[in-house]
Amino acid sequence: MNFSIKNQAPLITVVVPSFNQGQYLEAALLSILEQDIPVQVFVMDGGSTDDSVEIIKRYEHRLSGWRSHKDDGQSSAINEGVALGSAPYVCWLNSDDFYYPGALKSLYDAIEGTHSAFVYGKCWNVSESGKKVVPYVTLPFTPYLFANYCFICQPGTLMRRNDWERVNGLDSSLQMAMDYELWWKFAKSGAQPIYHRKFVAATRSHEQTKTHNNGAQHYQESIKVVKQYWGRIPLKWRFTLPLMNLLRKLRII
Repeated sequence: MNFSIKNQAPLITVVVPSFNQGQYLEAALLSILEQDIPVQVFVMDGGSTDDSVEIIKRYEHRLSGWRSHKDDGQSSAINEGVALGSAPYVCWLNSDDFYYPGALKSLYDAIEGTHSAFVYGKCWNVSESGKKVVPYVTLPFTPYLFANYCFICQPGTLMRRNDWERVNGLDSSLQMAMDYELWWKFAKSGAQPIYHRKFVAATRSHEQTKTHNNGAQHYQESIKVVKQYWGRIPLKWRFTLPLMNLLRKLRII
């Protein structure tokens, strides 16, 4: 384990959960380190066997901390990283996603001075090489619509630390729909989320993503979350998984 807290006053704690995503990790780290706002960055690597640790070491002088060993999964690793930080705002960026320039400052400006627990901006779905493909469908927050579709794209979010701690962060029993569950917890706690209508980040599509390879688990976890926080399962969910499987089989998505 190798943690060294820098003597600064960061505004945002950014956690990077990582596991065998070395081909994308450097781009993710640079997109954070080049933001125009003070950040502290913790890389929580799950014991990668590719070149991830080599890449992390290349940037460790600019990180607030990192480790690489087998852990209890992505949700637990993110919770661990956030707990190591001290900044008043928190977020996480998966190692295959990236921020656009000025993203974190833009999100910070949108939420600072309000009473909202979190802000979410717009994101691009990008190809494996990072080329823009299609915008992620993002909408103003309405519980009914949110029960039918998760229109909040995780890389485009920023949360207050005190609200994160108040709802106990991510549910570590979830490995696919943990962000969906977190947005529900925030929404149910009272503060209306802020919809920031600017593109701030990119979510990368490739064949190694958990969503691509674990569609059934993602579907089941999402249904569990909807039932818990909405009280019932909208009809839409009865058709989602069969449709997604068909589209993947036809290589449309």
